[in-house]
Amino acid sequence: MKCASCGVENKDAAKACRKCGRDLSVPPAWFPDARWHVKALGIIYACLVLLYLGVTTVLSGLPKPYHLRKIPRELTPWLNPGGKVHLPEGQLKAPPRSAAVPAGR
Repeated sequence: MKCASCGVENKDAAKACRKCGRDLSVPPAWFPDARWHVKALGIIYACLVLLYLGVTTVLSGLPKPYHLRKIPRELTPWLNPGGKVHLPEGQLKAPPRSAAVPAGR
């Protein structure tokens, strides 16, 4: 027989634990059975589902990341069907250097 307090294996006829001295003749107050486990797990799963649905509802009310700023159509040609796929040649050239910026930098 195992002691419920310390876990030491004792003789079946022992009245007290040989390590901690606990009375082995009194059965433990409560042992969870299968019904208790099913109920506890059901409550845990229900709480998790409710938490998931609540967080999803709250997050769906927030603006989407792509609504926070205006992205130019030239950067996302796949979002502009029927429009220009590439930039015009004039926009691909480097801008002219101004006199205030040194040439070495």
